[in-house]
Amino acid sequence: MDMSYPLTFGPVPSRRLGRSLGINNIPPKICTYACAYCQVGRTLDMRVSRTAFHAPQAVRRAVEASLAAAKAAGQAVDFLTFVSDGEPTLDAGLGQEIDSIRPLGVPIAVISNASLIWREDVRRELARADWVSLKVDAVRERTWRRLDRPHRSLVLSAILEGILAFAGSFRGQLVTETMLVHGINTGDEDLQRLSEFLARVRPSKAYLSVPTRPPAEAWAVPPVEETVVRAHELLSERGLAVECLTGYEGDDFAATGDLVSGLLAIVSVHPMREDAVRRYLARLGGSWEVVAALLAEGRLKQVSYTGHSFYVRPQLKKAE
Repeated sequence: MDMSYPLTFGPVPSRRLGRSLGINNIPPKICTYACAYCQVGRTLDMRVSRTAFHAPQAVRRAVEASLAAAKAAGQAVDFLTFVSDGEPTLDAGLGQEIDSIRPLGVPIAVISNASLIWREDVRRELARADWVSLKVDAVRERTWRRLDRPHRSLVLSAILEGILAFAGSFRGQLVTETMLVHGINTGDEDLQRLSEFLARVRPSKAYLSVPTRPPAEAWAVPPVEETVVRAHELLSERGLAVECLTGYEGDDFAATGDLVSGLLAIVSVHPMREDAVRRYLARLGGSWEVVAALLAEGRLKQVSYTGHSFYVRPQLKKAE
């Protein structure tokens, strides 16, 4: 097995985690899923058996070296994040690796597809992190199999129960992420059942994503903005804190004081009803002409849902 790939990368800007130093603890491309939308490409080695790929101290040395390089370059690191070319919980040494880098004093995150969370050992190891993201693309069997294309031995009901068990015991920050793909998991029944399940999980944040980079399958394309707004509203109605991740990482969501930049940053993650936009403008001394200009320039889009007008950032178009 080729183990020559770099163990760390970054730090890179992350909307969810600030400045994140990535830890790639899985050789490419070993995974439990073959997701149709995966930006890394098709799964080369699909498995569910956990394997120790690295000595924990090797991970510690790689992270130490990257942290030192970042410090020398004057770059801050807010999180050490296990985010790999495959599923990070396939690494049987994950818990020991988290323990090995804990003394470095930087919060630790793990981004997982949740496929192995039905295992008690995986839940125990994930519980050592400070921040965990679990993927929940679908809670209907047919949709899950079509979109995430799991290893044949995986059972969706066991995964969902494992997510609930982890959510009930985890003392860190738990978030979920759902990738919305046009015509696959965006129907009313799929979205209703997703919102019902996530209401039971009660994550600190429920992220909604759309494909923004070339996917493994050409048919895995983003839904229209109206669908994203509908999903956002259904989850919000359940009392969930919802954010949309639709590809505008460059805004960094900082409070710049600039009315236009601030508005575009907000609607990138939170579709805003017209009344909310008007309150925003009034608070900063702006007029509706600002919105009219952004609409004319194609930097803002108006969509309708449940009789209300919402404003969103148009989705990025892939290069031909």
